[in-house]
Amino acid sequence: MKETAIHISLLTKQEDELSTQEMRLLNEARLATYRSYAPYSHFSVGAAVELADGTIVSGSNQENAAYPSGLCAERTAVFYANSRYPDVPIRRICIVARGTDGKPLHRPIAPCGACRQVLLEAELRAGHPIEVMLHGTEGTYFIQSIRDLLPLSFDESFL
Repeated sequence: MKETAIHISLLTKQEDELSTQEMRLLNEARLATYRSYAPYSHFSVGAAVELADGTIVSGSNQENAAYPSGLCAERTAVFYANSRYPDVPIRRICIVARGTDGKPLHRPIAPCGACRQVLLEAELRAGHPIEVMLHGTEGTYFIQSIRDLLPLSFDESFL
């Protein structure tokens, strides 16, 4: 028997430590939470992706009574970026949420499994790691690659 440990490294920054571009991305993700359609969960999520050319595209979660017909903020943003700017790879993504009370979450939230798989595909498509910013009022986590969030991932090498 062999035991293997998988570790990830993340950096936590406070808002006053964010660069101008990181703050711009965070603000776009925050604004996206207000475009969320979450009449069932009352949990609003916003995501903003920064493309290699500096363009920022955002998305929000969109719920539907015919669950699981809704879509998460991360996939909304990534799919829009890929359809609108198919030749411009994603550089980074920022994810923010407001809880059922409408207030920003203290702890950063991470993408669901389906979003992690979609983000991995975006990373493979980009040909380089996509940095992940997960924001909460207590700080913003910086993770260097989607693979860090999905270490035992499924990709084209299995096909």
